[in-house]
Parts: sequence; C-alpha cells; structure tokens
Amino acid sequence: MCVAIPALGLTTKLAGGLFLGSLGLSAATGLAQKSAAETAANQTYQSSLIANQSAEDAKRLQQEALSEQKSETEKSAAQDMFAKNIEALQARGRVIASERSGLTVDLLLADQERQAANYRESVNQSLESARRQYTRNIEGTESQFLNRRNQLTSNINTAYNQIPSLGSILLNTATTGLTSLVALS
Repeated sequence: MCVAIPALGLTTKLAGGLFLGSLGLSAATGLAQKSAAETAANQTYQSSLIANQSAEDAKRLQQEALSEQKSETEKSAAQDMFAKNIEALQARGRVIASERSGLTVDLLLADQERQAANYRESVNQSLESARRQYTRNIEGTESQFLNRRNQLTSNINTAYNQIPSLGSILLNTATTGLTSLVALS
C-alpha cells in the first residue's frame, strides 16, 4: 500500500509514512498527556475532599473545646460569686449579731454590701471579657477553616486547568504535522 499524499507534495512512501506517523504520534502523546492530567486532577479532587473533611472536623473540635472552656469559666465564676455572696451574708450576720447599733452598724453593713457588689462587678467584667474572647476565638477557627478550604479549592482549580483541551491537542498535532511537512519537503 502506498502512503503517498500528492496534495501535500509527499509522493514517496517514506515521506508520506513519516508524515502520518508523526501526526499519529503527536496526537497519541497529546491524548496521553490529557488522560494523565485528568487522572492527576481527579486525585487532587479526591484528596481535597478528604482534607476538607479533616479541616471541618478540626474546626468542630476546636469550637467544642472553646465552648467547654467558656462554660467552665462561667460555672467557676458563678460558684465564686455564690461563695462571695455567702461570705457577705455571713459578715452581715456577724455585724448584726454583734449587737451594735447606730451609724457604725449601718456603715459596716454598707461596706460589706459595697465589697460584695465590687466583687460581683469584677466577676461580671471578667465574664464579659471571656465571652468576647470566645467570640474572637470562634471567628478565628472559622477563618482558618475558610482559608484552608479556599486553598483546597485553588489546588483543585489549578489541577483541572492543567488538563489540555481537545482543541489544544489538535492544534499541537497540526503544528507538528506542518513542521514535519516543511522538514520533509
């Protein structure tokens, strides 16, 4: 069988065979590269799904730990305030039991109440500060998670953008064929 291509000026068997072989090899190489890039992109996608699940789990665990820490802080503060209220009531009872009367007793009772109120306010301020810090920490875990997920999405997009299109493969095959044609002419 003669593989001559007279329209392209390739009239010898060898020239026509080399030209078609070059085109076939170029097309096969392009398709193999496309297949390899698709496989790599799919692997990147699968590993990103796993990494995203891990990031979600890590965020959830961090937020649970922060929530438990906040809860323990609030419980501890409530116990401290309860104990301080008991101390204030006991001190008030001791002042009243001392059987003193007059302005001195009123001043002592007012001082005990002021001290208890100051302590409660101090604890309330500490709790409010802890709540604000908790909110910032939760926002930080959300930010870390979103940054990680955005990075994974970027990795997936980059992997899929590496896949050559069929048009690109055909254009490269045609360019190779034209280069071969010029070289054989």
